[in-house]
Amino acid sequence: MPTVAFHTLGCKVNHYETEAIWQLFKGAGYERVDFDSISDIYVINTCTVTNTGDKKSRQVIRRAVRKNPDAVICVTGCYAQTSPAEVLEIPGVDIVIGTQDRTKILDFVEKYQKERQPINAVKNIMKNRVFEEMDVPAFTDRTRASLKIQEGCNNFCTFCIIPWARGLMRSRDPKEVIRQAQQLVDAGYKEIVLTGIHTGGYGTDMKDYNLAMLLRDIEEQVHGLKRLRISSIEASQLTDEVIDVIDRSNIVVRHLHIPLQSGSNTVLKRMRRKYTMEFFAERLNRLREALPGLAVTSDVIVGFPGETEEEFMETYNFVKEHKFAELHVFPYSKRTGTPAARMENQIDEEVKNERVHRLITLSDQLAKEYASQFEGEVLEVIPEERYKEDPESGLYEGYTDNYLKVVFPASEDMVGKLVKVKITKAGYPYNEAQFVRVLDDDVPAGKAARLA
Repeated sequence: MPTVAFHTLGCKVNHYETEAIWQLFKGAGYERVDFDSISDIYVINTCTVTNTGDKKSRQVIRRAVRKNPDAVICVTGCYAQTSPAEVLEIPGVDIVIGTQDRTKILDFVEKYQKERQPINAVKNIMKNRVFEEMDVPAFTDRTRASLKIQEGCNNFCTFCIIPWARGLMRSRDPKEVIRQAQQLVDAGYKEIVLTGIHTGGYGTDMKDYNLAMLLRDIEEQVHGLKRLRISSIEASQLTDEVIDVIDRSNIVVRHLHIPLQSGSNTVLKRMRRKYTMEFFAERLNRLREALPGLAVTSDVIVGFPGETEEEFMETYNFVKEHKFAELHVFPYSKRTGTPAARMENQIDEEVKNERVHRLITLSDQLAKEYASQFEGEVLEVIPEERYKEDPESGLYEGYTDNYLKVVFPASEDMVGKLVKVKITKAGYPYNEAQFVRVLDDDVPAGKAARLA
């Protein structure tokens, strides 16, 4: 039996696509082996979001070549899309596919095995207007399933290379989304995470169809789904209609990830973000009226070119005032090829790191404050795995619908099921809880269960 090994760098979308590529190999009779073992074929799914992403991708490619110089080395993903020539120059690389035409990967492998000539299959992504259908009926991870609903982004923020790696916005056919969602639920998944490059932009390239309608249709047509999570959504995409759908839904969870990037209007302008702080604040207030207890998490870039101490403090104070449940804080890093990398007044690394540190300290404090509201409450958790810090303790960890990480006594047969627990000690990064009971499969997991 021929073997294939995978290594994925970067985001959730890449992980989703690796699973889709594995399905193709599986269908052709391949066995999947660990990346560190000898394999006939290595597939490296690369990332290019930062210069470090490029560098890590190159290191992983070389590692595969060293492992088995006779293997077919196939490189795909964002770095392959933006720099195919650079990737092909790495000795040992045989096939380069970008972020499209991955459904043809087996044909390329076969062609290479016959002709032994390097293949560059990367085409101009900007011309692509169609979502590439790739099926993932099940995941290696058995508790949470991702479902990719769109590809590409039209925003062109000054710090970001992704539109050049992924192309412009294209949405997946809603019928396909629903078909695959049902397939995942039938395979035993209780939670589905809708994901994409610009997930909340779903439907903007369609006539008379949008994200709110998709959320409604999934709830009405997918039977047995307990939780629906949106991986990320821009403030501008949180229309009154979307908020209304989330408010009425029994399955959309009480957690939204809304990228902020900066809490200063002047910095947002330099970033070419399409909102002001006033607008962002208004959407947050509107959301919280509709959804009490909602967890809002976010991304912030610190030390963007020209960021003054005053601008940084605007961000700090905005975050503090609006009580985000958790932040992902990134020091700005230059991405070659983007307008921000050429801007003047690049911030000193020490200043960046000091600001990052201050914001992370605030984030930890806000995360504890958010969690403390739920001490003594009964919440629903999907156990994912044994407690990492003490695997022998009989404790398991998983997430509540509002994205609190909870540790509690459980057993292996509960993994992937919906379980009620009582939060005994709120904290961050972990909350402690006691087990209450396993939920029956026929109870909807959203409001109905919360009211029960």
